[in-house]
Parts: sequence; C-alpha cells; structure tokens
Amino acid sequence: MGNVARKAAVSTIVVIAIVALALALWKLKIVIALVFLGFVVAAAMRPGIERLAEWRVPRPAGVLLHYLGFAAVLALLLWVAVPRAVDQVSQALGGNLPTSRQELNQQTRHSTGLKHQLLLGVQKRLTKLPKAGSLFHGAVAIGVKAFEVLVGILFVFATAAYWIFERDRAIRLVSSLVPRKHRRVVRDTWELIDMKLGAFVRGQLVLIAFVATVLSLSFWAIGLPFWLLIGVSAGIVEIVPVIGPLAAGALAVGVGLTQSWHLALFAGVVVLVVRLLEDYIVIPRVMGHVTGISPLVVLIGVTAIGLLFGGFYVLLATPILAVLVTLVDVIVRDKDPADEDVPALLFAKESQR
Repeated sequence: MGNVARKAAVSTIVVIAIVALALALWKLKIVIALVFLGFVVAAAMRPGIERLAEWRVPRPAGVLLHYLGFAAVLALLLWVAVPRAVDQVSQALGGNLPTSRQELNQQTRHSTGLKHQLLLGVQKRLTKLPKAGSLFHGAVAIGVKAFEVLVGILFVFATAAYWIFERDRAIRLVSSLVPRKHRRVVRDTWELIDMKLGAFVRGQLVLIAFVATVLSLSFWAIGLPFWLLIGVSAGIVEIVPVIGPLAAGALAVGVGLTQSWHLALFAGVVVLVVRLLEDYIVIPRVMGHVTGISPLVVLIGVTAIGLLFGGFYVLLATPILAVLVTLVDVIVRDKDPADEDVPALLFAKESQR
C-alpha cells in the first residue's frame, strides 16, 4: 500500500507540474513567439555577418551594419511610397480634402461614385466621434499599444543580436547533455534548421520586393486606382502563405470593379500572371524547396495556428512548420541531417558543416 500511495503521489505531482508548465507557457506565448522571431531574424542575418567577418569586419559591427541597412531600406520605402500614396488618396477625393464639417457636407452632396462613398463614410464616423474624455482615454490606449509594439520590435532585434553570438555556445551545451553517439546529429540538425529558417526569410524578402514592384508597375500600366498602395500591400501580404496572395488578388479586382468590369478583369489577369511567374519561375529559382513543406501542409498549418493563437502567429507559421518537419525527418524518418541539401539563398556558402 505504501508503494502504491507513493507512486500515486509522484504521478499526481508530475501531472500537476506538466499542467502548470503548459499554463505558464501559454501565458508566456507572446514572449516565446518574440524570442523565436528573434532566432529567425538572426538566422537570416548570420550568413551576411559571417561573410563580413571573412572580410575582417567584426561581428558586432556586422550586426550593426545589417540593422542600419534595414533602417535605410525602410526609410527609403517610406520616402518613396508615402507621399505618392497620399497623392493618390487626394486625387481619388478630387484633389480637395475637406478641412471642416461644412466643407465635408458640401462635398458629399456634390460627389458621386467612389468619392461619394469615401466622403459618406467619413461623415458617418464624424457623427459617432467620442467625447473629449473618451477620446483622451482612447488616445492613451493607442499610445500604450504603440509603445508595446515598439518594445516588442526592439526585443526581437536585441534577441537576434545576442543569438548571433550565443547560438554556437547553446549548441555545445545541448550536445553535451545527450549521449556522445547522438551529438553530431543534434549539432547538424540544429544548423540545418537554422539555415532553412535563414534562407526562408531571405527568400520571402526577395519575393516581397518582386511582387510589390511588378504588381505596382502593372497596375499603373492598366490605370488601376491606388496602384502603388495595392501593389505594395500585395507584396507585404506575401508574408502570409497561401491566404495572402488570394487576399491581394481579391483587393485588386474589387478596386477595379469601382471603375469598370474591364479594369477588374485586367487586374485579375495581372495578378494571375504574376502569381504564375512567381510559382513556376521565381520561387523555384529563388527559394527552391527551402522548407520542404507541401502547400497543403502550409495551408492547414497556417489556418490551425491562426485559429489557436491569433493573427500575429500566422507570420511564424511557416518557420514553425519548417522546424517540426525537419525534426520529424531526423527523429521519425531517421534521416541524416548532414545529407540534406543546405539552402544557400543569396549566399554561395552559408556554413562549414
């Protein structure tokens, strides 16, 4: 009886500990997601930093150069796209934005089509504006949320910078905890996952730039309203697998329908052609089979992760699936990670394994 009671007590403690750990991880899921995102960013930067190190550029300076380059590209995009986007919105409203409620009412009475719908929507929202007290509290809430987002971004970049220097030490620590015969497999699996994640991120950046540029120019050529906004948006939603491109196509066709069905047809054809070029020419040459995941698995995984955790985690769906698929290949299917193809996107040689 004493042994039975002891085993029951130990089993109960183990179950309670597992449940408590699961609840703690669930509460900390946003922190875990940000840490994982930092690992992914570090994986994307690592080959460039190693290449700079071969040119005698210190690794801390290499990290700083990458961050400065990212900031410069973002600033250039804002400098080029934002003024043009504002001009497009102003032109859609007739080039004369209302500055008072009286001007808004006057323009609403004399407007038609898309302009009328936009002004009518603005007018309806003006009638539902909160009072000064509620407005103040709402502004404070928005400011707090913006601050949280900024802190999250800085946390990701800081995690990525630290992980650049700590990854090899972590690999050695984990390898020392497993039997000697499995240490090489653990090390090779970890490095393979790191290189897959890095190649995936760099490939996504190339695809975003390609889709945004080609679609923006194509929409401009056919005379689609808001061509720059729609083209850039289509490039950004490439981050969301499968669902993003479909949403971009629907948006382009919807905007085209505000003018004519001919323009909507042209916009749909443009999106279809660019998508075919991307699927059959650009992706095979740029990314190949970086993650080793079928589109069906990606679609199911993205949907499941979005439903379970929320929209933000959809951005991490493909990297998470890539990690799981690699682990299944090594642990269940008994594949040797050293024999797997190493993705080398944008860099001829990522690592000496």
